Amino acid sequence: MSLEITKVTARIGARVSGVDLTRPLAPEEVAGIREALNVHKALVLDARGLDDAGQQAFARHFGDLTTAHPTVGAVDGAPNVLPVDSERGRANHWHTDVTFVLNPPQATSLRSLTVPPYGGETLIANAGAAYRDLPEPLRRLADTLWAEHTNDYDYAVAEEDVDEERAAQRARFTSIKYRTAHPVVRVHPLTGERGLFIGGFAQRVVGLSAGESRKVLDLLQSYVTRPENVLRHRWSRDELVLFDNRITQHYAIDNYDGLPRRLHRVTVAGDVPVGLEGKESYAIEGDASHYTPVAA
Repeated sequence: MSLEITKVTARIGARVSGVDLTRPLAPEEVAGIREALNVHKALVLDARGLDDAGQQAFARHFGDLTTAHPTVGAVDGAPNVLPVDSERGRANHWHTDVTFVLNPPQATSLRSLTVPPYGGETLIANAGAAYRDLPEPLRRLADTLWAEHTNDYDYAVAEEDVDEERAAQRARFTSIKYRTAHPVVRVHPLTGERGLFIGGFAQRVVGLSAGESRKVLDLLQSYVTRPENVLRHRWSRDELVLFDNRITQHYAIDNYDGLPRRLHRVTVAGDVPVGLEGKESYAIEGDASHYTPVAA
C-alpha cells in the first residue's frame, strides 16, 4: 500500500496521497483512511476524475449512505448527493451536519466543483481537542449535560436581508421540524474519545432556560473554535475533504463576494450518539427514517 498521510496542523487535518479515488479501494486502503480519519479528524484527497457516482462509491467504503438531506433536495438523478451551492444558501455558522436527527451522519465528504478565485474556505474544528482543553470544573459540568438540537432555530438575520428566496429556503429547511436530545459530551464509538457534541443546531440545554442555555453553550463552543483546534482549508478544484462528523464542527466562510462556489456533499449514515453513562440520544420530534438508516 502506497498510502501517505501528511499532517496539516498539529491538532486537526492531514493530506492523503497515494490513493486513486476513481477505482474501488483495497481493504487495506479503506482501513488506512479510516485510521487516519480517527487520528486527524479531517482528510484532504485528490479527486481528479471523480464524478458523483465515484464520490458515492468512495463514501460507501465507510458505511451505508444517507440521502442528500432530510428536507432539502438532492442533485438531479443522484438522491444521495447534496449540492452545496452558494446560490442556494451559505452555511456560514458553526455546526455538525444534521445533528437535529436521532442518528446524524458519521462522516461527510465534500468534493469541489467550482471554487471562487479567492475566499470560500471551509473551517473544520476538532471537538475532541476542545473537550480536552476544558478546565476540570467545566469538563465535569459538560459531562452531565444534554442539549436539544433542532433545525428550527433562530437564524438571527436582519428582516431587511430576508427576501422571498431566502424565506423559501428556510421554509424548505424546516418543512419537517426535528428536535433531538444528544449528550453534550459524546463518546466516539470507534476510538472511545470524548468530544463536545454541540454546534449551531444545539439550541437548549435540557433543564435550563433559553438564556441560561445560551450562556453555557457559548462558553463550551468557544473551546471548539479556538484557532489551535481549527483547520482552515482553502479549496482547489477537484479536491475531496472527508471529515468525521461525530467529533468535528465546520463553517463555510462567506468571504468571496458572491462569486460561484459549488461543492457536492455525500454523507455516511451514523449510529445513535452515546454519552458517558451509556445513555443514547432520543428523538423528541420528527421522523428521519426516510433520510438515514442507523449504523450498527
